[in-house]
Amino acid sequence: MNAPSHLLYLHGFRSSPKSFKAQCLAAWLAEHRPEVTWWCPQLPPSPRDAMRLVADGVAAWPKEHMAVLGSSLGGFYATVVAEALGCPAVLMNPAVDPARDLAGFIGEQTMYHAPEDHFFFRAEYIDELVAMAPAAITNPQRYLAIIAKGDEVLDWREMRARYAATQLRLLEGSDHGLSDFDVHLPHILRFLHLI
Repeated sequence: MNAPSHLLYLHGFRSSPKSFKAQCLAAWLAEHRPEVTWWCPQLPPSPRDAMRLVADGVAAWPKEHMAVLGSSLGGFYATVVAEALGCPAVLMNPAVDPARDLAGFIGEQTMYHAPEDHFFFRAEYIDELVAMAPAAITNPQRYLAIIAKGDEVLDWREMRARYAATQLRLLEGSDHGLSDFDVHLPHILRFLHLI
């Protein structure tokens, strides 16, 4: 794999392009690899709409020179994108079964980075997640999965089982948001051949 010329970052549920990890990556690229096209869109609540936005946004990208990164629900989405386009993917505490996990969140929600912003998570969005779930991980060496045993939201054992054949970094501690992200950034950059 060569270094990607285009990078797509997909944030998690109730998150945004203001996520710490997305901001950290964007800042590093701006300073060290400004030639790389970076896109971290605000994803709509509907999974179908989110994937349509992503598909439209990367339609003109060179598939052989792009990579996708995703955290939590964004990690699930990144898997969908990687399986559809055949591109490398970096997954950070990826959701394995978001249809199950988010079934309890139907109703009005607030955004992490802007609590004054509200959205409604609809029951039909669960069906959309079920419909897009990849059956299997093909070409697992195309993936880097960073999974924290200290994740307080998702079960690390389930994530490890799903992504067992990938290039896996299993962290003894950390947390769901990977608040120690700066420690893991060099591994991500090396996987993507950006350093």
